[in-house]
Amino acid sequence: MKILLIEDDPQTAEFVANGLREHGHVVDHSANGRDGLLLASQGAYEVMVIDRMLPGLDGLAVVKTIRAAGVKVPVLLLTTLGGVNDRVEGLEAGADDYLTKPFAFSELNARVNALARRPPIAQEASVLRVGDLELNRLKRTVSRGGKRIELQPQEFRLLEYLMRNAGEVVTRTMLLENVWEFHFDPHTSVVETHISRLRAKVDRDFGEELIHTVRGAGYSLKQDRSLA
Repeated sequence: MKILLIEDDPQTAEFVANGLREHGHVVDHSANGRDGLLLASQGAYEVMVIDRMLPGLDGLAVVKTIRAAGVKVPVLLLTTLGGVNDRVEGLEAGADDYLTKPFAFSELNARVNALARRPPIAQEASVLRVGDLELNRLKRTVSRGGKRIELQPQEFRLLEYLMRNAGEVVTRTMLLENVWEFHFDPHTSVVETHISRLRAKVDRDFGEELIHTVRGAGYSLKQDRSLA
C-alpha cells in the first residue's frame, strides 16, 4: 500500500514511517503542510496520515483543500488535541478517522488498514440536472432550457447544494452549515435573501417553479409541486 505521511515532528515521523514500512507499505513523507499538499495532489496514495498541527499549512487546511479538489483518498488525522469539539472539527474538515497522540503503533496500523478496506467513494457527477435545469460543476455554469443563467459564487454554491440534494428537504441550518459554513445560528436572513435571488434567476421566467418552500421545514428543489 502507498501511504502519504505529513508529520513535522521527526521522532513521530520516523516512528510511524518505519513501522508502516516494516509492514510492507511504501511511505512518502513530508514535514510541512505546503509540501505535503503538493504530494497529496500529485501522488496516487491509498491512505494519507496527516498531523493536525503543521508548519506552513495546518492539517485541517490540507484536508479541506484536497477534499475541495475532489481527492477522495481516506485520511487519518493525528493530533494532540483530544477534545470532542476538536475531533468533530477534524471530521467535518473531511478526515475519515482521528487518532490522538500519544498512540500505539498497532492501533495506527489497524486504523490505516481499516481505511484502506473501505470501498471507494463514488465520484460525484460533474453535471447535475433537475428537469431542464443543468449545473456544470467543472465549468461552473448554469443553464435552464438551454438558456445560460449567470449566478454569483454564493448563489452557485447554494444551487449546487440544492441540486445535489434534489427531491429532499434541506433545512435552513443545513444550508448555513454547508453553504456558508456557519456551525451556529447567526440570526441572519442570508439564506432567505439568497433563496429569493436564486428563485428570481432560476424560476421566474421559466414557467415551472423548481425551488419550493416546505413550510416549517426548509426548502426542496424538485419538479413535483407536492411539497410547495
